[in-house]
Amino acid sequence: MVLLKKLSFILFIFLILSCCVSCGIQREGALFQTSTSVDYHLSSTTDNNDGEGYQIQSGDLLQIRNLQNPKYIIDAPGASVATAAVSLEELNYRVERDGNVTLPILGSTAVKGLTRIQAEKKIQELYSKEIKAPIIELKIINLKVTILGEVTKQGNYPLLTEHTTLIETLGAAGGLTGDANSKNLRIMRENQGKQQLMEVDLSNIKSASTSRILLQNNDVIYVSSNKQAERRKKTSSLSSILQPILLIMNTALIIYTISK
Repeated sequence: MVLLKKLSFILFIFLILSCCVSCGIQREGALFQTSTSVDYHLSSTTDNNDGEGYQIQSGDLLQIRNLQNPKYIIDAPGASVATAAVSLEELNYRVERDGNVTLPILGSTAVKGLTRIQAEKKIQELYSKEIKAPIIELKIINLKVTILGEVTKQGNYPLLTEHTTLIETLGAAGGLTGDANSKNLRIMRENQGKQQLMEVDLSNIKSASTSRILLQNNDVIYVSSNKQAERRKKTSSLSSILQPILLIMNTALIIYTISK
């Protein structure tokens, strides 16, 4: 009888500890909790929220095409153009550490610190001195955002246009899952070394003008779980902890009963 009471007491202690551990695990699994160091004044429609405002940096990958004749971007003047079509990969140029990009005919050209439009105009003006009536198209093709949480396909997504909106990017990720909390979506951004946060309520069509929220390079979008999903996860965590404990206790009770 004394042993049975001891076993019951031990089981009770294990239950209390298991609940604490389960709650602790759940807190650790929750990403991007708010902090007093976060700036909530992230504008959804600032002038610098698109590819036009982004300033080219070292390491950026530029796709530069001459729409009049793409061959002139990779061949010297006078070279034959009656060859196979040029793949877009052949028209990609990386900005070096010194901020310059090496282009056919022009050689090393400074582009760091310029916006896409500024760089496009500069390169077109330089090529105008070398070839006839070029029409230069420049894209920054390495810009991306990261989507995490309750979306169909988590991962990195390129900013393919200069005005990529939040809704477009969520659509590219397959939309929200059934466990998503549509009232608590977070966009995290680093601006001049300072972390910024914007919270969006997708359940309210008037909230933050979601259709106008433009994304920037390296934005992180996090979709949290709804209350039902959180409760289910807590129950699952607790169950996975309690099952082996109950099995051990049950085995101990059986052994005790047989021994009596």
